Amino acid sequence: MGIFAALFIFVILLLSLNYLKGKDRRKRLADAVDQFGGSPWYPIIGTTLTQLRAPREELYQLIYDRSEKFGPIFRSWVGSIPQLHFTKAKHAEVVLKSSVNITKGMNYDFVKNWLGDGLITGTGSYWQRHRKLITPTFHFKILDSFQEVFSEKAHLLVEELKPLANGEYFDISTLVTHCALDIICETAMGVEINAMKSSDSEYVKAIYRILEIFIYRWFRPWLHSDFIFGFTAKGKEQRQVLKVLHGFSDKVIADRKKIIQNSQGMAELSEEDKLLGKKRRLAFLDLLLQQNMEKNEWTDKELREEVDTFMFAGHDTTTSSVLWNLFALGNYPEIQEKVYEEIDSIFHGEERPILPEDVARMQYMERVMKETLRIYSVIPYILRRLEEDIEIEGKIIPAGVSVAIHITNIHKDPEQFPDPFRFDPDRFLPENVAKRNPYSHIPFSAGPRNCIGQKFAIRNTKTMLTAILRKYKVKSKLKPEEMKFYGDIILKPQEGIFISLEPRN
Repeated sequence: MGIFAALFIFVILLLSLNYLKGKDRRKRLADAVDQFGGSPWYPIIGTTLTQLRAPREELYQLIYDRSEKFGPIFRSWVGSIPQLHFTKAKHAEVVLKSSVNITKGMNYDFVKNWLGDGLITGTGSYWQRHRKLITPTFHFKILDSFQEVFSEKAHLLVEELKPLANGEYFDISTLVTHCALDIICETAMGVEINAMKSSDSEYVKAIYRILEIFIYRWFRPWLHSDFIFGFTAKGKEQRQVLKVLHGFSDKVIADRKKIIQNSQGMAELSEEDKLLGKKRRLAFLDLLLQQNMEKNEWTDKELREEVDTFMFAGHDTTTSSVLWNLFALGNYPEIQEKVYEEIDSIFHGEERPILPEDVARMQYMERVMKETLRIYSVIPYILRRLEEDIEIEGKIIPAGVSVAIHITNIHKDPEQFPDPFRFDPDRFLPENVAKRNPYSHIPFSAGPRNCIGQKFAIRNTKTMLTAILRKYKVKSKLKPEEMKFYGDIILKPQEGIFISLEPRN
């Protein structure tokens, strides 16, 4: 008991000293954010009382409604952390176009134990150096080489769907998730985990668990301290999960290093693959390792951070994008038929792989995808911590304030998108796009810190959708107005995506 009492006193003293030390700065930040309206404030928990009391099922709608009520700008306090919330494109633009205000919000710090200072969580000159080094690995020629993996795994997904294509409704979420995981593991690390065939992978389970822990912690301000969180059951569980995640990545990096070194920078093909006419594939990790052979610019820790970041950013977002597109297409059969007509005009009923040039020709599908990502914003919110002052509506917002950009509200702004809940792919015809604020549609963020992997995600999503639509007609069980969401890091349906499939003649 004595040890815990001493520890408790130490923590209180530490918090008190920090409080006194930053009192003047905190007052300046408080005065700045309190210029705007918002929810009632309470000691210790700030304005999070409603979120803490609400079940997870109600959080997304609660946050959306609060944003509509208090927007376009309002303030909140997550414990003692001041935040401003923007729900209009013109305000988001001020932050997103800045080359200085590129530091992510504090909530991203919670995944640093997993991702370190990779592209999602890093900032400043460290982030700029990594971004510069990684950008060439997303060249269109590299993406072309990934297309073979996209097409192969999408074909396997269609095979897995065959027994289910009987007109009965089923939840397609798990199969799409496993397909996306298979793709991201092979393109990011060059390894096959066969999640579609065997879903009990310890690594797969660890990815899901770490994200659940992240969400749990964010909405509980008393767990924001790493020191306190480390003593909780969730903190101990996180350490075990990280052992699995980092252990897997470290082993893959060590193995790929040997392959690269032994084959002078090219992954060797098996005799079977040579007979099948497959080309040599270089994964994202291989490309970074090749860079290292030439210039020795990456440490093993940095390599792991970027590979883990690619895994984190790549699988869940692609899964969500594919699922919401299937949901939308299943609700609008006339639009689905137009997409299929475009696909058929490319393939003419031929049974062949989906090639990069095929994907490039899918212009109508791309407009459908953009409209889907407008209504169902895969990333509902992004956060920045200001590194320099900004001016909004004639008011100065000082450095140190966190800004939450509500993408889901920006995408439904009637000033930019009249009748915002109507599904209309023609909103993204060039002449209509030209009329809007360029920051009114930001599913992959925008500005210098936009998503480096957005072309990867678009190609991947197009390929999976094409593979399914070539074979099946899709119908959704729920109507858009019936859908309920989880608004965690990624927008997810509360009860899965239930569709029915019927073979095309």
